[in-house]
Amino acid sequence: MRTGVIAKKMGMTRLFQDDGRHVPVTVLQLEGLQVIARREMNTDGYTAVQLGAGVAKAKNVAKPQRGHFGKAEVEPKAVVAEFRVSEDNLLDVGAELSADHFVAGQFVDIQGRTQGKGFAGAMKRWNFGGLRATHGVSVSHRSHGSTGNRQDPGRVFKNKKMAGHMGDKNRTQQNLEIVGTDVERGLIFVKGSVPGSKGGWLFVKDAVKVARHADAPMPAGLKSAANNNVASAEPAPEATAGQEG
Repeated sequence: MRTGVIAKKMGMTRLFQDDGRHVPVTVLQLEGLQVIARREMNTDGYTAVQLGAGVAKAKNVAKPQRGHFGKAEVEPKAVVAEFRVSEDNLLDVGAELSADHFVAGQFVDIQGRTQGKGFAGAMKRWNFGGLRATHGVSVSHRSHGSTGNRQDPGRVFKNKKMAGHMGDKNRTQQNLEIVGTDVERGLIFVKGSVPGSKGGWLFVKDAVKVARHADAPMPAGLKSAANNNVASAEPAPEATAGQEG
């Protein structure tokens, strides 16, 4: 089990295939993604890596967190998250991950916080059909109608679908395909849409319902992979070929 990554949602665009077809993609960017701590079985009881991404001003970081970043010898991060990994996929503190952690054709699960819609009616929130447009219905065409029964049970059941706060919830979208990556700019292109707003942070992991891609680098795609041969060397010629062309 490999580590996931913390990525920022930049927006959507499209990429053209060799046969002329275009694929809608969401652009994700890795910003200073580094390992700031590791959890080991003999000391913590489980194995995981703690990653940090983005940049935070030191004045906005609490003193204990500044000490935590200082111990790892990395600059303060805007987002910190922990990813469970197998023991043979632990990474060294300070290692920086790159976009070639994922390969084209691989499937991933992406977790994010959905866009908040505020207070929404039952028709928008739950896709209700609303009341009739005539035959005695006046003013309340978009109301949700009856919410309970008669004297028995004499109450509204829990989890009844009604008007209320919509969105702003953690959601995971599974089995999204990686269309391609741009290692130089730290970009990952994911087919289709993903949860969250532009500029929001997402957690991207290998898909749990699909076998890991055979070309996915183990234990991770690191920026220093060219020197220590941690990641596969196949993506590098493709990147240089794209630059030369």
